Amino acid sequence: MGLVPVDVKRAKMSLRSFDRLQFLGTGTSQGVPMIGCSCEVCRSEDSRDKRLRSSLWIRSEQYSLLIDTSPDFRTQALRAGIQRLDAVLYTHAHADHLLGLDDLRCFCEKENRAMPIYSHPETLKQIQGVFPYAFFPKVRISTYVQVDPIAVELPFELGGWWITPLKVEHGTIQTYGFLFERNGGKNFAYFSDCKQMSEEVIERLKGIDYLILDGLRKKPHPTHLSHDEAVEVAQKVGAKQTYFTHITHHHSHQERERMIPHGLPISIAYDGFEIEL
Repeated sequence: MGLVPVDVKRAKMSLRSFDRLQFLGTGTSQGVPMIGCSCEVCRSEDSRDKRLRSSLWIRSEQYSLLIDTSPDFRTQALRAGIQRLDAVLYTHAHADHLLGLDDLRCFCEKENRAMPIYSHPETLKQIQGVFPYAFFPKVRISTYVQVDPIAVELPFELGGWWITPLKVEHGTIQTYGFLFERNGGKNFAYFSDCKQMSEEVIERLKGIDYLILDGLRKKPHPTHLSHDEAVEVAQKVGAKQTYFTHITHHHSHQERERMIPHGLPISIAYDGFEIEL
């Protein structure tokens, strides 16, 4: 496959600061509204109840980084006005986090280069299985997507951040969240899909400013944190502020906000919401 371990091949990029995190999507795998559903939430006129599939954009004037390419990526990029991407991180290879990869082609064409994509070696193999034409094509065609796969298991440097992949359980598979650190501080971490978080990972996250965490729905789920489970994890980590993402249509944004125990620094994220660092 030609993957280069990150401790051998480091990103050749200058160290710069990010300014903002933007939630491009905060919905579960079917999005909200869900096809064929006429429930109250799917018919809601509250814009916070319109949820595309989960993805996060991290940007400054100098650098632009994406976590996951959802099937809604084209719509998300147009809505957010994304003009440039320097790299993409992948949490795992499930369809709702991957299938927008082909829409990276415009950024490859603009820069006349392959798009660096970072993930666990096994995840990169799975991505190659879905998009074989994007990996090391025999003939370079400028209007086709092309990726530069970079395998990461250890902490690595990218765009001014020290990024640590952290393994969590997502049902029967392993997925990865990412901890972002800069200037000696734990700035934020992103875990869109997880059912359990080990004590080792929780300990690693303590002292963090912002935690973005899977908080699927109120009812327990076999592969995702329920609302109450996510609250428990958030309390153990003790971030200055936690945001739940990967939300279903079972409760409105307002209902989910009301479920949060009074006084806890936890909120429900929604599409387009920004965190300024």
